[in-house]
Amino acid sequence: MSKQGNSYKIIVLAGDGIGPEIIKQAEKTIRAIEFKFNHSFDLIYSDFGAISIDKHGIPFTLETENLCLESDAILLGAIGDPKYDNDPTIKVRPEQGLLALRKVLGLFSNIRPLKIYDSLKEISPLKSDRIQNVDIEIYRELTGGIYFGEKEFNEITNTAYDICSYSEIEIRRIAIKAFEAAGKRKNKLTLVDKANVLATSKLWRQVVKEIQLDYPNVVVDFMYVDNAAMQLLINPSQFDVLLTENMFGDILSDEASVLSGSIGLLPSASIGEKHALFEPIHGSYPQAKGKGIANPIATILSVAMMMDYFNLTEEATMIREAVDFVIENKILTPDLNPIDAFSTDYVGDVIACLIESELPLENISLENALANRMTII
Repeated sequence: MSKQGNSYKIIVLAGDGIGPEIIKQAEKTIRAIEFKFNHSFDLIYSDFGAISIDKHGIPFTLETENLCLESDAILLGAIGDPKYDNDPTIKVRPEQGLLALRKVLGLFSNIRPLKIYDSLKEISPLKSDRIQNVDIEIYRELTGGIYFGEKEFNEITNTAYDICSYSEIEIRRIAIKAFEAAGKRKNKLTLVDKANVLATSKLWRQVVKEIQLDYPNVVVDFMYVDNAAMQLLINPSQFDVLLTENMFGDILSDEASVLSGSIGLLPSASIGEKHALFEPIHGSYPQAKGKGIANPIATILSVAMMMDYFNLTEEATMIREAVDFVIENKILTPDLNPIDAFSTDYVGDVIACLIESELPLENISLENALANRMTII
């Protein structure tokens, strides 16, 4: 792709709860990049999640599916609603749409970066010395395993089962992506499994050991999931690229998110052979809906990951530098700045303004950033 003047079709699934509010800030960022670099981003909105169930009876309609299949990328806000969470008897649920979306688009590789910001170390639940130099990428397999296996709940006998199944192909394709990432970072990869108990984990180890032969510079560690969960709290800086299966990755990535002090900081990408989806890792946070307190940074950083996917490296870097600026200068929502908090819109305005500025960020004062925030609407 050329560096300027590109056109992209992005399907926006704002979703539920705070989803529309944080997506609004992401759109400001996208429009700022569009203006700055002369790109064209065609943003097409579609229903997804609980709002789609309310309107159409299902969380993921055929219309939305076709739009996603024809897109260059998908940007997702959040899904979920208490009326579904609090009633386990409901048969149609928002989460079913997310699982179907991942499967239809073949989004087998979920990538969650975790970076600890120096200026926010004090809000982490861990002591600052334990989170020093933490910079992790978690590669979670996303379309296989126990979430997609055969299931049964027998109300007569009060028994149930969920089958966890993996094939070599499913493991190999995400493992290769993890090895490639490790080769561009610190040449260290940790496979997390439960190979002392689970047959699927034994297959994971076998396949990863075979792939390792093609990446002789990458050092591979093998760690049981229970130990990995403990090590993420005791010594998280030991990890660089962490590779694991679907359910383990779901749990470990949420655990890792706590290290930063706020789940509202962490973006993610779900990538397949032909399609890609970008979203914050947090949920719909319905308690905050409409209050202007939702943290938009994870969603905005997800846009940066989208720019990486488009090979727009300078654009991605500019987004991350703008986010670094607001974090360093405490232009933050209440989860990160409870004493002197800024609103969701305010944070989004400042980030977009910084991107559009003609001045290098190091030449922009805090006063100027705040004074000019309303130039982006």
